[in-house]
Amino acid sequence: MTTRTYDCIPTRRVAFLGLGVMGYPMAGHLARAGHQVTVYNRTASKSIAWCTEYTGATGQNGTLNHATTPRLAAQGAELVFCCVGNDDDLRSVVLGEEGAFAGMAPGAVLVDHTTASANVARELHVAALAAGLNFVDAPVSGGQAGAQNGALTVMCGGDLAAFEAAKPVAMAFSKAFTYLGDSGAGQLAKMVNQICIAGLVQGLAEAIAFGDKAGLDMNLVLDVIGKGAAQSWQMDNRGKTMVADKFDFGFAVDWMRKDLGLVLDEARRNGARLPATALIDQFYADIQQMGGRRWDTSSLIKRLR
Repeated sequence: MTTRTYDCIPTRRVAFLGLGVMGYPMAGHLARAGHQVTVYNRTASKSIAWCTEYTGATGQNGTLNHATTPRLAAQGAELVFCCVGNDDDLRSVVLGEEGAFAGMAPGAVLVDHTTASANVARELHVAALAAGLNFVDAPVSGGQAGAQNGALTVMCGGDLAAFEAAKPVAMAFSKAFTYLGDSGAGQLAKMVNQICIAGLVQGLAEAIAFGDKAGLDMNLVLDVIGKGAAQSWQMDNRGKTMVADKFDFGFAVDWMRKDLGLVLDEARRNGARLPATALIDQFYADIQQMGGRRWDTSSLIKRLR
């Protein structure tokens, strides 16, 4: 993990729901920033392990706790952060008798970092307002490395006041935390992000496959063209690992297909035409059939070899 410093802000009582590959280090940055953090995870052993790891973390002036339900985790928290798998997972930790909303005090803010649908963001925003609470949809970009390094890009939708209340605390794990509009805007922006990534990775895969067939030294070629107009994050961080046929980095194919499914569902609703995205989604289905469900998204090149 990259060492980073944290802005001096008052200690807050916060909760974090979901300690997966993203949530675990994100919650850790909140602890390192000095906040009083209560965590919840469906597998309780991971919550216990998190508390053990971060007890005594640099800058920790408060307390760390784990809770057996989202409701208990959220009790007394000014801010509740959440990062789970999909729409249904999100509803399961937010709604119902043991959900976070049932434990939150009036005026508290739930910030959801799940990549989910814009519809569920709007649904939970309405439910929050009815309960006297606030909800911000705030999906992230930057992958596992961004979470570990506290350098995520966060795209936010919801009420501006709730966003402003959350931002100083969320900057513990963010390099950018940006307000984009009403409820659902964060999720829609994340869809734009995934459309861009899918196209860039497919283009890079085809370029490397072409260069290999042409007999070029593709590591050298990537060094050269990476200094010109073809440069991208994907080229800088995945180009040479694609050449080396290594695909155990970053964001898994299964998750990309989930995200592209959200994109294509939204496009059917709003009338956007996404022919390339729809085709690349099917290319990722091919990768799944090849046994690459947990390979990272750069594995698109496997179809071309």
